[in-house]
Amino acid sequence: MSLLEKTQPRVLIVDDEPANLKVLRQVLQDSYRLSFARSGEAALELLFKEDIDLILLDIMMPDLTGFEVCERVKSNPKTARTPIIFVTALKDTIDEETGFKLGAVDYITKPIVPAIVRARVKTHLSLVQADALKETQIDLIQRLGRAAEYKDNETGMHVQRMSRYAYVLAVAAGIDEQTANELLLAAQMHDLGKIAIPDNILLKPGRLDETEFKQMKAHAQIGADILSNPQSQLVALARSIAITHHEKWDGSGYPKGLRQKEIPLEGRIAAIADVFDALTSERPYKKAWSVEDAVQLLQEESGKHFDPDLVELFILELPKILEIKTKFAEQIQLKRIDS
Repeated sequence: MSLLEKTQPRVLIVDDEPANLKVLRQVLQDSYRLSFARSGEAALELLFKEDIDLILLDIMMPDLTGFEVCERVKSNPKTARTPIIFVTALKDTIDEETGFKLGAVDYITKPIVPAIVRARVKTHLSLVQADALKETQIDLIQRLGRAAEYKDNETGMHVQRMSRYAYVLAVAAGIDEQTANELLLAAQMHDLGKIAIPDNILLKPGRLDETEFKQMKAHAQIGADILSNPQSQLVALARSIAITHHEKWDGSGYPKGLRQKEIPLEGRIAAIADVFDALTSERPYKKAWSVEDAVQLLQEESGKHFDPDLVELFILELPKILEIKTKFAEQIQLKRIDS
């Protein structure tokens, strides 16, 4: 089947009573592809043979109960995210609590009301589609970040490390978990503007002259231009990081010469994460610094290049930083240009 062919979501209906399967079939068959199972074991077998988008699951069955089936589904990484709606005559609050603890998303009571069944199924499949869209956005963001990084670091590990360093520092600075996760994603686009910088400058194995450095500095504004007019908080955050991660605490940075807290917090965080990883990584134009030397530079530049409070927090979090550095180490040889 072509990827362009749109198919209806597939719903698995599990019930040991044929009459119940027939009723649900009549309610849903016009809108969805349906699969049926009359036992928990049969349902589990089908889950591994077919791509199931949602499960309508009876609780009281003779072999495996619905609760037991749910537990097995949620314990398997391949099926754990498949939403389960219990369809049951049970009305005991304890049973509902058990189901939700096991990972079910909803309950429908028997005898069913067709309109309610259709509404609940539609709602939860919409949530699945929303999650899939978010995953797609994240995937594209990560690939966009790697596209910029590929020119001078084809593994893309710099953006993986730097963004995670930024996450650790953000949490240490008191940023909530959700925002810190957004920062982790947004930081991966910090050097997006590098895609417009010529290779002879980006990969030059020596010091840039004044004209070359001016061209290199343009990447901050180019990245911001690419991310201009953002339609989401995530892209807005990425734009802010792209244009401010080369600003310096003392006002000597670029492109706008912002100083101290004129620089947004995300830019100050990204600056430390970016420089630390750049220093401790090999590049076509330099050898990697030791962690000790990189930390010493952060301390020397505290209050000049970097926010002094954030430098202190970064050093306190160094054990976590080094775990990330090890986990996301370079795995292939850096690209070189002919000399």
